[in-house]
Amino acid sequence: MEHIYNKGSNTDAPTLLLLHGTGGNERDLLPLAQMIAPEASVLGVRGNVLENGMPRFFRRLAEGVFDEEDLVFRTRELHEFIDECAGKYGFDRQNVVAVGYSNGANIAASLLYHYENSLSGAALFHAMVPRREVELPSLNKTPVFIGAGKQDPLIPAEQTKELSRHLQEAGASVTEYWTEGGHQLIREEVEEAKKWFEQYY
Repeated sequence: MEHIYNKGSNTDAPTLLLLHGTGGNERDLLPLAQMIAPEASVLGVRGNVLENGMPRFFRRLAEGVFDEEDLVFRTRELHEFIDECAGKYGFDRQNVVAVGYSNGANIAASLLYHYENSLSGAALFHAMVPRREVELPSLNKTPVFIGAGKQDPLIPAEQTKELSRHLQEAGASVTEYWTEGGHQLIREEVEEAKKWFEQYY
C-alpha cells in the first residue's frame, strides 16, 4: 500500500496510523498527528480502492452502504500491512493507535470489529458502524475516541451512538465528543482528541 513513515522522537509513544477520508492520501492527516502527538512516529497509508479517481479504503455500493465483502477483504489487507510495516520499520506492533477521518475512521473501526489487538487505541472522526451482526473481539479497555457532528448530514447521531455502544459492549473505553458542526473535521474535536491521547498514552 502507498504509505509514508516518519519516525518520531519518542519511541515509547504509540505509532499513529493515519487513515484519510475519501479522496485523501497518506499525507492528509499529518497535521492532525502533529497536533495530537507531535513526538510520535506516524504511518500514513493511502487507500487501495479508487472511486471516481478518489482513493478510499474499501468500496461502497451507495452513500452510506458498504460493500461488506470488500470491507472484510480490505480490513484484512490493512491489518496485514501494519504487521509488515512493524517488521520493516521496527515499531512496536502492539502499540499502534489509529487516527482516522470519515472513510479512514470506518476502516479503523472495522479493524476493531474484526481483529483482537490490531490496534491499541483509535481516534475515530465521523465514523459509521462498519458491520452489523458480527461478534466483536474482546476490546479489553482499548481506548477509543469518537468525534462527531450533531449536524452531520452523512451520519445520523443514532449511528454514532450505535458504534459507541458496540465498542463499549466489547469492553472498549469509549470517549464521545460532539460538536455542533457537520461532517467536516474541526479544530475543536482534534484538540479534544489530543486531551484524550494524553490521558491514555
